[in-house]
Amino acid sequence: MENSELIEKPWTGRFTESTDAFVEAFTASVTFDQRMAEYDIKGSIAHVTMLAEVGVVSIDERDQIISGLDNIGREIAEGKFNWSIALEDLHMNIESRLVQNIGSVGKKLHTGRSRNDQVATDIRLWLRDEIGNILVELERLQDGLLSLAEREADTIMPGFTHLQTAQPVTFGHHIMAWYEMLVRDHSRLIDCSHRMNVMPLGAAALAGTTYPIDRDMTAQLLGFESAAENSLDAVSDRDFSIEFSSAAALIMMHLSRFSEELVLWTSDPFSFIELPDSFCTGSSIMPQKKNPDVPELVRGKTGRVYGHLIGLLTLMKGQPLAYNKDNQEDKEPLFDTVDTLKGSLKVYADMMPTVVVNRDNTRAAAAKGFSTATDLADYVVRAGVPFRDSHEIVGKAVRYGIEQGKDLAEMSLSELQQFSDLIEEDVFEVLTLEGSVAARNHRGGTAPQQVRAAIARARTNQSAIKKSGDIV
Repeated sequence: MENSELIEKPWTGRFTESTDAFVEAFTASVTFDQRMAEYDIKGSIAHVTMLAEVGVVSIDERDQIISGLDNIGREIAEGKFNWSIALEDLHMNIESRLVQNIGSVGKKLHTGRSRNDQVATDIRLWLRDEIGNILVELERLQDGLLSLAEREADTIMPGFTHLQTAQPVTFGHHIMAWYEMLVRDHSRLIDCSHRMNVMPLGAAALAGTTYPIDRDMTAQLLGFESAAENSLDAVSDRDFSIEFSSAAALIMMHLSRFSEELVLWTSDPFSFIELPDSFCTGSSIMPQKKNPDVPELVRGKTGRVYGHLIGLLTLMKGQPLAYNKDNQEDKEPLFDTVDTLKGSLKVYADMMPTVVVNRDNTRAAAAKGFSTATDLADYVVRAGVPFRDSHEIVGKAVRYGIEQGKDLAEMSLSELQQFSDLIEEDVFEVLTLEGSVAARNHRGGTAPQQVRAAIARARTNQSAIKKSGDIV
């Protein structure tokens, strides 16, 4: 027997005609909201436990309902549950099955609540757990970046601005820039999870309920930090989903930037890194090709997450208080955002420890493009020349180098001295790539010593965060 054969829609008393078949399918959400079934059952168990505590249902009724819900949970987990579009959503499907299994006592479960506060609670419970899962993958990626940065703390590569060679940096320093982006992403998810962890249940349809419910008890049973203060706000806003989607879009933006660099670095003109075959694909026509499909696909999926964020913002912007059917459209973009973000983080966390750096190539690239020009300018400044004058002196030296096909470090002392007689033999200590990066020996600088110090601080902070358990 299908669930729809046992219970009618909960609002049929007002209506004299049955729902049009197409409208029934068009307005149903059970095809996608069933993924929250576990949380719907958890919320229902907490709700009926509270109802028994305040005397709205008996202890025996509570136990029958909880046992029935547990059985339904097992049916769903085993794939044996028959979902019915005629019953619109997961809430009515589960309630129908409950009544089918335990009789009319199952109809008492919905006392003191509405599907409006029920679904708002389910989404928060589901998203709370998913944020925890996302943080696990994000932290795995952070750990992988720290290991890569430590391994390449002394590796020299060109630093870029405008994608033009700017100054030499260490590969480890560059990777630590990525790490710092993820630190901020991590904290945004933590902040988001706390603002989200407020319970709507008990707000009912919009105004609360006349039953003597204990919302604080229900909130405690479900692990919420508090119950929502205003019933209208509790059932109608989805700003927590939008905030999460905004944080997700920022993470994807960072992953997309990583992807762009990985794509460039694996290309023949750069050849800075190698990705293992397991994260690449070939060409159907060009036998020599090894395509960095993983970073390319993550870069592409970023637009998908951006679209969901704009969709959710647009969904909410015109809604009057309180609940509106528009909000049924909040779930699919949220679900897909979570799936996309979690998958992108997982594949990056798996991939980054396998990256092989072609150190000879990165160093050779850093030796081109007059990357130590700023070091020479600083050298002349230390000899007593104002920086603007020093800038012009070095600019002329660079122009000479372009004409002669020589980098600054390849020029003789006499060649350099034609631009300033303050330049002496010790200038070559600052014109070497190693001397350039080592000279930036301050917190946040690219010197290998500072890169290792930054990694040590990061690992200490990572450990402290994990010990604090600061996730709801």
